[in-house]
Amino acid sequence: MSTPFPFTAVVGQDDLRLALLLNAVSPAVGGVLVRGEKGTAKSTAVRALSALMPEVDVVAGCRFSCAPAAPDPACPDGPHEVGPGAQRPARMVELPVGASEDRLVGALDIERALAEGVKAFEPGLLADAHRGILYVDEVNLLHDHLVDLLLDAAAMGASYVEREGVSVRHAARFLLVGTMNPEEGELRPQLLDRFGLTVEVAASREPDQRVEVVRRRLAYDDDPDGFAARWADEETAVRARIVAARKLLPSVVLGDGALRQIAATCAAFEVDGMRADIVMARTATTLAAWAGRTEVLPEDVRQAALLALPHRRRRNPFDAPGLDEDKLDETLEEFGSDDGSNGSGGSDDSGDSGDEDPDPDGPDGGGGQPPQDGPDDDGSGESSGEVPAQGEPSESGQAPSPGAGEQAPVRAAEPFRTKMLSVPGLGEGAAGRRSRARTEHGRTTGARRPQGALTKLHLAATVQAAAPHQRARGRSGPGLVVRRDDLRQATREGREGNLVLFVVDASGSMAARQRMSAVKGAVLSLLLDAYQRRDKVGLVTFRGSTGEVALPPTSSVDAAAVRLESLHTGGRTPLAAGLLRAHDVLRVERLRDPARRALVVLVTDGRATGGPEPVALAGRAARLFAADGVASVVVDCESGPVRLGLARQLAGELGGTAVTLDELRADSIAGLVRDVQGNNRRAA
Repeated sequence: MSTPFPFTAVVGQDDLRLALLLNAVSPAVGGVLVRGEKGTAKSTAVRALSALMPEVDVVAGCRFSCAPAAPDPACPDGPHEVGPGAQRPARMVELPVGASEDRLVGALDIERALAEGVKAFEPGLLADAHRGILYVDEVNLLHDHLVDLLLDAAAMGASYVEREGVSVRHAARFLLVGTMNPEEGELRPQLLDRFGLTVEVAASREPDQRVEVVRRRLAYDDDPDGFAARWADEETAVRARIVAARKLLPSVVLGDGALRQIAATCAAFEVDGMRADIVMARTATTLAAWAGRTEVLPEDVRQAALLALPHRRRRNPFDAPGLDEDKLDETLEEFGSDDGSNGSGGSDDSGDSGDEDPDPDGPDGGGGQPPQDGPDDDGSGESSGEVPAQGEPSESGQAPSPGAGEQAPVRAAEPFRTKMLSVPGLGEGAAGRRSRARTEHGRTTGARRPQGALTKLHLAATVQAAAPHQRARGRSGPGLVVRRDDLRQATREGREGNLVLFVVDASGSMAARQRMSAVKGAVLSLLLDAYQRRDKVGLVTFRGSTGEVALPPTSSVDAAAVRLESLHTGGRTPLAAGLLRAHDVLRVERLRDPARRALVVLVTDGRATGGPEPVALAGRAARLFAADGVASVVVDCESGPVRLGLARQLAGELGGTAVTLDELRADSIAGLVRDVQGNNRRAA
């Protein structure tokens, strides 16, 4: 095994190191989620933590790491007698993003279970991680079915394996540590909330610190053992401090004043549920123990809030995690003592400083109002609710010439819940929540011979295949004689994630402020739907004379929302160019990920201008999608009393369907009318 990089040799990243050490002292804090750009020592620091963890006492020979003083009565290797055990280092188990369900929870020997009635169970990664660390690199890319299993284990402290009447349960309490790059997509809210603490990391911009990072890394690569030896004393000191903090932790007192600050802070930042309060209390207590104190101080509560609350403040997937530290300080000061008349005491004369320096540059206000930072170049239109027209094109359809009358970005309208858009047919792509597909999870639809390792047994089909051969195989006992050829794999139908490619008309005919705001609101709503359904997304825009790939296909729906928000409009409508650019994007993506089916969402009013025969050229480009069998939906943005119906004609050329902005809503009037008509027919 290679020598890990020493934890104490990591340069900077103070918050990251503190969060990891707090969990080493008290795993009840709930783990750490490390968010940040690539190359910021996220994985290095996590892997180095395992060397600092104190050794654990285990029952000798137990594959599930039972504690000898209190063994698990339901342990599959048990029962165990209470008594002395053996010591071993705490494990750090890595969960690969592409791991199978059997690798995570363990696997049963189905053949022995059927033939002999024996629970022959091979433990998985959850069993290995019990009383240790479970590390998931790129946790935001983890498949949904693995996330569900992690959530269950984290909530119950145990792993359950249920297969065709055979049941195994074992303890699975572990320190969950995940790292992720937000550019590659966000984490499901349920799993996000399971991480006790979160840390944002970024590379230092200080040249001296960057030089030291490079110097230490090169020294480690040249001689890992020698480099680790030079840091051995520091590692030993930190390990001893962890042990001392663990012993002190039960003696730490969390007073009513600190509890009041914790509750007030969670209420002020409107976090959901009570888990944040509990995590903050545990973190503040652990911070005091780490500092060698037996009393929780206001600075412990403040630090606990900075670590435990940012990721719990996200109100929707497009909100960036973070915490307003001024508001945090105001809340802690207000609830700093039991009588509310003063802070927590000490040398900080906070009662006077607020009156002496009112900050004439403009405070944000005490009501939690977001700062009103308007654009630097657009004047004061944002704050008054009006945006200057600046050469806004008319609704008559007369588009400005290329390069003239470009409109500044407008804000998107409020997002709404959209109707379900899906790809017809049955796919075999990545697990998700949009279109029908053959998957490892879902309802059973049939059986087949296994190709490779058996993962989901179809019991009835297996028995049916083995039954005719029992006499020839000399069956004499009650057990069924099963051979490998008898086993049948269950085929299941579930949902897959798709590539949702947005092709957005940003030309002058779309540039009227209210219309473009509504269009952006619709696309933002579809992006939110794509996030919830675990899709990849891409964004192609067209205006002037060309189509442009604003965002290549990615799992980061947040990135698409940012690009959409900054979208400029104006110029002619090169509809054909936009469609051809989208076709090229799909062609390349098909080579990268052939199993993932695409859904093209074209947002336009159907007008095409610029160049010879623009309408005919757009029709020919649209027929390329129909020839490739690409599913498509045209969101018709045409408005006004006179409508040409060009978007619906274009949908016919694409071989897709057309919906208006109103029809896109899940609660649209058209949908309500259909529901009412259906209810009336059933009543009759």
